[in-house]
Amino acid sequence: MNLPDYIEASRRTKLKKDIEYYNNDIKNIGLGKTYHIKTYGCQMNEHDTENLKAMLEELGFTYNDNYLTSDLVLLNTCSIRENAHNKAFGMLGRLKHLKEENPNLIVGLCGCMAQEEGVVSEILNKYKWVNFVFGTHNIHRLPYIINEVLNNNTNEIEVFSKEGNIIEGIPVKRDSKYKAYVNIIYGCDKFCTYCIVPFTRGGQRSRLKEDIVKEVEQLVKDGYMEVTLLGQNVNAYGKDLNLGYGMEKLLEEVSKTNIPRIRFVTSHPWDFTDGMIDCITRHENIMPAIHLPVQSGSNKILKMMGRKYTKEEYLTLFNKMKERIPRVSISTDIIVGFPGEDREDFNETIDLVNKCKFDNAFTFIYSKREHTPATKLKDNTPLEEKERRLNQLNEIVNKYFLENNKKLVGTLVPVLVEGISDKKNELYGYTDTNKLINFKGNDDIIGKIVTVKVTSAKTWSLDGELYDK
Repeated sequence: MNLPDYIEASRRTKLKKDIEYYNNDIKNIGLGKTYHIKTYGCQMNEHDTENLKAMLEELGFTYNDNYLTSDLVLLNTCSIRENAHNKAFGMLGRLKHLKEENPNLIVGLCGCMAQEEGVVSEILNKYKWVNFVFGTHNIHRLPYIINEVLNNNTNEIEVFSKEGNIIEGIPVKRDSKYKAYVNIIYGCDKFCTYCIVPFTRGGQRSRLKEDIVKEVEQLVKDGYMEVTLLGQNVNAYGKDLNLGYGMEKLLEEVSKTNIPRIRFVTSHPWDFTDGMIDCITRHENIMPAIHLPVQSGSNKILKMMGRKYTKEEYLTLFNKMKERIPRVSISTDIIVGFPGEDREDFNETIDLVNKCKFDNAFTFIYSKREHTPATKLKDNTPLEEKERRLNQLNEIVNKYFLENNKKLVGTLVPVLVEGISDKKNELYGYTDTNKLINFKGNDDIIGKIVTVKVTSAKTWSLDGELYDK
């Protein structure tokens, strides 16, 4: 049994990580059995689930979209906010009833919550019927963990507090035939005071550029139209390798593969360089859509958050992007109700939003996370006041979402067509600036990039018509 340890997880060393290659000699143990995976959280978790699906099917399991009738249910969890915690534990409650009815049901939990000391302790005390738990650093060991559970009827908890080597060659079952996630860097060394990710995802480890480019080249051969380069902080790519090769050069190399569309998330303002801006401007296949979390417009709060930049520095970077990247859309993250935030601090955030007029924003009330420094800060703001601030913020950001979308009415936009909308029975896709658009057309253009004329705008989406030259 390996249990998570925050002290060990917080340690950073300068030792270079080696590369290992995935190897699985276990076959057919899942034949005749079905599996279901519930995924919570970010794109990194979604991509991890693509790996988990491929490994389970390699063992002989068959996917079942109904967890109620599955033989194995795995929860791939998120720890970024309390809401994600509650959803996962709520799901465990439902699975407990299922397991009482069917003792042969296999239940597992993995992802970021598995890296939390408190979560694993709670599972050991209150959810002893959970068959296995493993963390973010050893998803490649899923076949061996499942094998132990099936053959020895044991409860397995295998959570490594320290990140290991980078594992290449883990199989993947991609959710889309047209868009693909590609990991470029794991972990984070920023240690923002509210964030548990440096503990749950470990220290920064970059994949070699050769492995990244090779993966993208194969995706091009397979007919993929878009890749999203993933990392907790993609802009820090390469810093741990000490090869003088960073995100700007990686973007150049990936661009040369001629994949039609390149996106990347998530960026920390601290590491976003002028070179990256120039690179995006030079290459048409790097999409002009940037996610740039600001978190707060108050310098006092930014300092307490450990963000390492000021409001003024953020605005300087933001304005550079707007001036130098044609048609760029910029989205952000904002936290309200951080401990110590008073009305003046919140008003400064509103002021920043009014200056930036973001194309999209993910807004949240501060959520206390186990073992993070912010939990020790005094918080005198009632929840009702935090909710009022969030509602006020949302009214303002939503106003700008609609304003920005209305500016596109009458223009021609390139759209990667992804499928048929369930609600409207129309095709849907995303523009280069990452706007959702619905329009009528034949399904033979799904998976292609087409030109669409924007005919109307809503807060969250656009409507259009296929442009016939």
